[in-house]
Amino acid sequence: MNSIYLKKAALLLTAVLTFRPCLQAQETLSLSLDDCRKQALQQSETLQQAGNKLQQAELDQKIAAAAYLPKLDGSATGTYIFPNMDMMGMKLQMHGMYMAGISLTQPLYAGGKIRTGQRLARIGEQAAREQVRLTRAEVIFEAENAYWTLIAVKSKVRMLEAYHAQMDSLYRQVETSVQAGFATDDALLRIESERSEISYQLQKARGGANLCRLSLCRLLGLNPDIQIEPADTAIHISAPEKLHADISNRPELHLLQQQAKAAHEQIQMKRADMLPTVGLVAGYTYYGNIKMKGSVATANGVMPYTEEFRDGLGALMLSVQVPLFEWGAKLKKVKKAQLEAEHANLEMQKNKRLLELEVQQALQ
Repeated sequence: MNSIYLKKAALLLTAVLTFRPCLQAQETLSLSLDDCRKQALQQSETLQQAGNKLQQAELDQKIAAAAYLPKLDGSATGTYIFPNMDMMGMKLQMHGMYMAGISLTQPLYAGGKIRTGQRLARIGEQAAREQVRLTRAEVIFEAENAYWTLIAVKSKVRMLEAYHAQMDSLYRQVETSVQAGFATDDALLRIESERSEISYQLQKARGGANLCRLSLCRLLGLNPDIQIEPADTAIHISAPEKLHADISNRPELHLLQQQAKAAHEQIQMKRADMLPTVGLVAGYTYYGNIKMKGSVATANGVMPYTEEFRDGLGALMLSVQVPLFEWGAKLKKVKKAQLEAEHANLEMQKNKRLLELEVQQALQ
C-alpha cells in the first residue's frame, strides 16, 4: 500500500511541477499609459547611454577649465654610473646617486587653445543635453506607439472572435436546415468557406497581438511570458491647440547648430597651432650620494679623502616655443577645418529644410 501511495504522490508532484510554469506564464500585468512611459524611460539603454554621454561632457568642461590653472608635478630618479669619472686627478663616483624634485608649470599663452577648448567643451555639453532630450522623446513615442498598437490589435482579436462565434452559430443553423431539407449544401459550403477565412484572420490577429505584447515587454524590460493588460483603453480626444510651423525648439535642429559651432571652433584650434606658446616653470631639485674621491699631499705623506655632495637647487624658467616651418602642414589643416565647417553649415541648412517640410506635412 505504501508503494502505491508513494507512486501517487510522485505523479502528483510531477503534475504540479509541470503545471507551475504554465501558471507563471499566465501572469498578467495591468499597465496604464503613464506607467508604460515611466517604465520605458527607466529601462531604456539608449537613454542611459545618452545620460552617460552628458556626464562625460560635463567632466570635459571641468577638465577644460582646469587648463587655466598651474600644474604641479613631482619626480624622483636613482642612478648608478660606472666606471668612476676622472676629473683632474680625482674620481667622481655616482654609485646610487638620487634626485628628487617638484615643478610648477603655469601656461601664459597658448595661442588661444585653452579658451577654444573650453568653448568646445561647453558646446559638447549643450549637444549632449539636446541628445538626452531627443532620446527621451523618442523613447516615450516608441512606448506609446507600442501601447496603443497592442490595444488596437487586441480589439481586432475580440471583434474577430465575436464574428467567428456568430459564424459558428450560423453554420450550425444552416447545417440543421440542410438536414431538414430547407437549405442546400452550397449554402453550407459558402458559410464554411467564410468561417475558414475568419479563422485564418483570427489566427493572424492573435499572432500579431502576441508580437505587439513581446515588443512592449522588450521596451519595458519585462519577462516575455508576462501577459500585459492595458488599463487605459479609452482614447480621450481634446481640442487641438493652435498649430504652428516653428521648429526653433526641435532638439534635432539644436544638435545641428551645436555641430556647426563645434566645427567653427575647430578652425580656431588649428590656427592656434601656428601661434607661439609661452609658459612659466618653477622647480626645486634635491640631489645626493655624489662622491668625489682624491688625495692630498701633506707633511706626513699622501692622505686620501672623500667628499660627498648633497644639496638642493631652485630654478625659474620662461619657455617660449615658436613654430617656424613645417612645409605648410598647419596651414593646410586650417583650410581643411574651414571646409569641414562649411560642410557642417550645409548639413544644418539641408536638415533644417527637411524639418520644416516635415512640420508642413504634419499640419496639412
